[in-house]
Amino acid sequence: MSKIAVIGTTSWGITLAVVLANKGLNVSLWARTEEEARRLREKGPDPHRLPDIRFPPQLSITSSPKKALSRATAVILAVPSQTMRQNMISVKDYLRDTMLIINAAKGLETGSNKRMSQVIAEEIPTGYHNNICVLSGPNLFREILLGLPASAVLASEDKVIAKKAQKLLTAPDFSIYINNDIIGVELGGALKNVIALGAGMVDGLGYGDNAKATFITRGLTEMAALSVALGSNPLTLSGLAGLGDLIATCASPLSRNHFVGVELAKGNKLADILDSMRDIAEGVSTTAVVWDTAQHLQLEMPITEKIYHILYDGADVHQTITKLLGAKGRHELSGRKWRLFSFFGRRRRTKT
Repeated sequence: MSKIAVIGTTSWGITLAVVLANKGLNVSLWARTEEEARRLREKGPDPHRLPDIRFPPQLSITSSPKKALSRATAVILAVPSQTMRQNMISVKDYLRDTMLIINAAKGLETGSNKRMSQVIAEEIPTGYHNNICVLSGPNLFREILLGLPASAVLASEDKVIAKKAQKLLTAPDFSIYINNDIIGVELGGALKNVIALGAGMVDGLGYGDNAKATFITRGLTEMAALSVALGSNPLTLSGLAGLGDLIATCASPLSRNHFVGVELAKGNKLADILDSMRDIAEGVSTTAVVWDTAQHLQLEMPITEKIYHILYDGADVHQTITKLLGAKGRHELSGRKWRLFSFFGRRRRTKT
């Protein structure tokens, strides 16, 4: 029987551990402290975060990284993006060159502006880099824990590695598709959180579905522009990790980032909102990283810019979002330093 190590007792980490254990795999969930591990073993998950969830018999919990990773065929990293590097430092000595390394975090590292797979690669031996995969998609954890159908996309530059991870992670109600565009899949999962913050603001202001559809669509184009600038195929953003995740995160009341946007529109302070939450809204830190990246690239990202000013400069939500939605229209694929025209032009010329 295959063994999976899950690093991180986040809601998403616990969800993946439960899904894979219910599939019949031997799963070891790593908690950072023995106190947390003991509490989870004795009482189960936090009922406020994960109501009515019980750990399957195939799922064990340990605070020992050595024990968690011993004889594991794959390790899933489901930790907050800002702690990814420290977590990799804690577990890297127990990795093997045959072990799949699957990033399930959706964020970017503050300071370096790097994707999680890049952070992982910097902390492990070069010979292990080919085993790095990225898991992303429209994955609201409460729905998955309820057994509702869901899908995700697994990205790896190596098709053999992608298929191995796909087979391992596929469950009866959890379909896994594959892609070779790690950059696009990873950025899609991170960037949609920025747009979800704004979509929550649109909802909180009561602007209606037409305005939100506009916001989401323009947000997707902005996501594609940055992804292309960083080396992605923009078509990846029309898949599960881009459009799929964007729809789920912008529309569902289960979305943490959407919740933050709604609460900001109500006039609540960001610090108070974040303090009230049991889970991390990755879009808050990601917005700062994306805006800094756009500045360095001289890339036009009006939605990200406005969300940044609301979060970090105290800009008025009503005035800022109203101005953004009322911006003068132009061609949908145009923007300073955007390469979308040239990309699709190349594809048309190649076809002919």
